[in-house]
Amino acid sequence: MKPKNIVVLMGGISPEREISLRSGNAVARALKGAGFNVSCVDVKDEKIEELDHVEVDAAFIALHGYFGEDGGVQQLLESKGIPYTGSGINASKLAMDKLATKKCFIKAGLKTPDYITITEFQELAEVRHEIINLGLPVILKPTRNGSSIGISIIKDINDLSLCLEKAFEFGYELLVEKYIQGREFTVGILDDKALPIIEIKPATEFFNYEAKYKDDRTRYLIIETTLEENGIVSDNLSSVGFLSSSLYRKAQTLALSAHRTLGCKGFSRVDILFDDRDNFYLLEVNTIPGFTEKSLLPKAAKAAGVSFTSLCEKIVDLAFQNTFVSIDETT
Repeated sequence: MKPKNIVVLMGGISPEREISLRSGNAVARALKGAGFNVSCVDVKDEKIEELDHVEVDAAFIALHGYFGEDGGVQQLLESKGIPYTGSGINASKLAMDKLATKKCFIKAGLKTPDYITITEFQELAEVRHEIINLGLPVILKPTRNGSSIGISIIKDINDLSLCLEKAFEFGYELLVEKYIQGREFTVGILDDKALPIIEIKPATEFFNYEAKYKDDRTRYLIIETTLEENGIVSDNLSSVGFLSSSLYRKAQTLALSAHRTLGCKGFSRVDILFDDRDNFYLLEVNTIPGFTEKSLLPKAAKAAGVSFTSLCEKIVDLAFQNTFVSIDETT
């Protein structure tokens, strides 16, 4: 039996609420167009009592950040016996925690930028010393946040205090990564298969919140060479640069390995850096990436011939196939 009554969970209680509402509304329109009975819930707390009053076959989680990607809403839905889209409880927790993610990558032998962690309880002099030892420039980011909120690049150690103040607004622990100069790619995963690679050309120095959501100059470009080899038809995105077929496959394989290493299910989006020595570095796995028609996972799916409506429908089908199978049951 296929699911018919779908509830789309959107909004949420994280700093990414605005983005989540845009994702959720786009998903709801698509699923309605595909013939599902769709109800929408604007999530404003961690109880979601509205779920007790609607007929639900499956929940489409369009929540970003806290109580969306961190396993919280997944745990609630399992307690209510409601199948849901995407990864299970434990995989969501791991992917949301950038430090836990890096440790998983390293344990699995997957390349990721060198890093240290710092907390707000450390003296500034100690933090300065540790960052100088790591080597400038560095990327400073909260360990548990999404949409590049609170992230800074530090080239001058004198900028440290201001950047720390900004980042500590989103948590007491920060990840400091060695800055990798190079190209940034993102690889969507759908049904345990890698989608076409998209290169991100941010309008700003790096892909921060403004570059993602507020600056129209940011470009997203599909790597053309392998698309032509595989017979995939590009959309109206322009191509820039090229990857050899072997490097292209290596990037997709790395992304899929990252997805599997964290135990993700259904879909995800994996962010990767590529330096001038042909090295790939894993950054993170997004278990619930943006879901507007302009978001990166839908763009990658479209490049593979999967429309936005078909993508949303496929994700719902995968959720129903994997009813109650969470990563916790397989570890």
